[in-house]
Amino acid sequence: MDAPLITTDRLILRAQTLADFDAAYAAGQEERVHRYIGGPLTRAQAWEKFLRGPGFWALLDYGLWTIEERTSGAYVGQIGFGRFEREIDPPLPAIPEGAWVFGPDFHGKGYGGEALAAALRWADAQLNSKLCCIIAPENEPSLRLAARHGFAETRRADYHGSETVVLERLAPGG
Repeated sequence: MDAPLITTDRLILRAQTLADFDAAYAAGQEERVHRYIGGPLTRAQAWEKFLRGPGFWALLDYGLWTIEERTSGAYVGQIGFGRFEREIDPPLPAIPEGAWVFGPDFHGKGYGGEALAAALRWADAQLNSKLCCIIAPENEPSLRLAARHGFAETRRADYHGSETVVLERLAPGG
């Protein structure tokens, strides 16, 4: 399955393409972007991470979308759901994990809420599943975004030697 096309007032959520890699890599080099998600990656590490997006869709029928600004066509970031097989203690539940990252030029514009609402509408209709996500406790903007969209903290866990917040969102009607 390919990522379905989703449009919002200001954004397009679409399947990622090879042409997105350089913008995704550049965004990930910015300290405001990588500080809560494990630091800057080498180009090779970023490439491996980038390839997960299409792989999720091919194997799981859900995955990550590239977010594009409708008016300019600019690369905004990525959002969606994955199965990351994280080495986290205690382990995450076996449910889709929400993930999002936005380039620094797009922080504070409400794009996170707009993109997450669209992705969750799709997930509610297509997956009908409880969802989880992890967020660094210091990442207050992302924690607020998750809370506004129905995610609630269920516990704290150790992820690569640091504490992370584990949040879950109930399935529709659940």
